[in-house]
Amino acid sequence: MRYLLLFLIAYQSHAQISDFRHIDFKKADSIAVACKKESLENLPQLAYKLTSNLSTDIEQFRAIYKWVCLNIANDYTLYFKNNRKRKKFKNDSLKLEAWNNRFKKEIFIKLLKRKKTICTGYAYIVQELSKLANLDCKIIHGFGRTSTIPIETLDLPNHSWNAVKLNNKWYLCDPTWASGVPNPSTNAFSFEYNDGYFLTHPKLFAVNHFPLEKKWSLIKDAPSFDAFLENPILYGKAYNYLKRHDQPKQMHHLIQKNETLTFEYKLQKLVHIDDIKFLIDNGNQTKKVQPTSVQIEHQTLIINQQFTLKGFYDVHLYFGDDLISTYTVRVK
Repeated sequence: MRYLLLFLIAYQSHAQISDFRHIDFKKADSIAVACKKESLENLPQLAYKLTSNLSTDIEQFRAIYKWVCLNIANDYTLYFKNNRKRKKFKNDSLKLEAWNNRFKKEIFIKLLKRKKTICTGYAYIVQELSKLANLDCKIIHGFGRTSTIPIETLDLPNHSWNAVKLNNKWYLCDPTWASGVPNPSTNAFSFEYNDGYFLTHPKLFAVNHFPLEKKWSLIKDAPSFDAFLENPILYGKAYNYLKRHDQPKQMHHLIQKNETLTFEYKLQKLVHIDDIKFLIDNGNQTKKVQPTSVQIEHQTLIINQQFTLKGFYDVHLYFGDDLISTYTVRVK
């Protein structure tokens, strides 16, 4: 009963980074940077170095999380290898289990020796360092969506992240996606820390993440898997600007000529109206345009875009040079 009550509290209050707006993370971040050359061979020692001079649970977790994001590289070769094998064995449970057991060993050897891994390794090391600091942290397995993952391939869980309990509330974070990005042509990893994946609002997190256990969405009326598959594409930069993505709920839209489509977001930091643009691609021509109308009030951003010509359009939302989200619109 107590366990359920804690989840109800989390549902009602939507645990998020703004709960800690009074905390200055400079000290925790500086400790994470100062420990950059530390290895993973002695985890208790690493956890002590990261947390012993910090007085609050949130600062201790921040130092652990930031250290992992700054020091562990995403191994895309390993990711694609695992993906191929899991699809090959998905209809043979014995071979799939045997592969998973072999692959776990490979993941952790590479993690410990070379500081390279995939999402499971990121989530594991965050959990283990947190446990050593007496923080309650869990690995959450499920589905992750990015612009490079076709939804038709999401027949097996493909991603892992973390939930951490702070001040009796559960929070979500994704150290894998926060750590950096792949080169689009070579898949070579580059460190590029994204703070937006740290204690993200659950409703924003749910656009890209679907946990196997729905309770870990931390949303009272958690979306179905089918609804998750219909979500728009949300890019990493969106997590730096948005607190929530409210509408449209789906990526694909069928509308009539001269109809207006409404886009609504809750901002965590203000955006200049002149920086808000759509890049619209009809297959023959691509152009950036100012939306038909833009309104920002009490951190709620409402964009209206009228479509006056028939056709099929890829519609990309930009804040300045940062790509935020993608939708498709078919105008009859």
